[in-house]
Amino acid sequence: MPMLIEHIDAIARKKQRDVLYLTFHVRQIDEEVERLDNYAFDEDPVRQQICNWLTQQDIAWQPCGQVADENCLQSYHGQIYVDVPFDEQNAQYQRLQNYLEHPDGRMRNETVIFCYLPLEIAMRNSHHDEPGFWETWAENF
Repeated sequence: MPMLIEHIDAIARKKQRDVLYLTFHVRQIDEEVERLDNYAFDEDPVRQQICNWLTQQDIAWQPCGQVADENCLQSYHGQIYVDVPFDEQNAQYQRLQNYLEHPDGRMRNETVIFCYLPLEIAMRNSHHDEPGFWETWAENF
């Protein structure tokens, strides 16, 4: 049975808090950017290393989609929700931040983006949570 991948904004509304997630992409090579369609997240050793580290640290994570958009369909490109509150005083957040970022805020790996989604932004799509919303949307797409 296929796994249901939730949009990150739906996860934020479910948790009723700001959320953190990671996106992954291909490297720039000689000033040319490879197309995202060529990115195989399931073969990315950096993504796998981060997923393994999160598991080893007992930090819950799950695949997630980008913020839902009624105007387009987006395929899954390996994004993951990290179940750690955005709180600089939180020990898990500090451990995660130190693992992903240099002290000056630059990412340790250029193919990873550490993202923050405020609940306020996620709430803009709260109508998506109404029963039957996506079914009706699909019929009219």
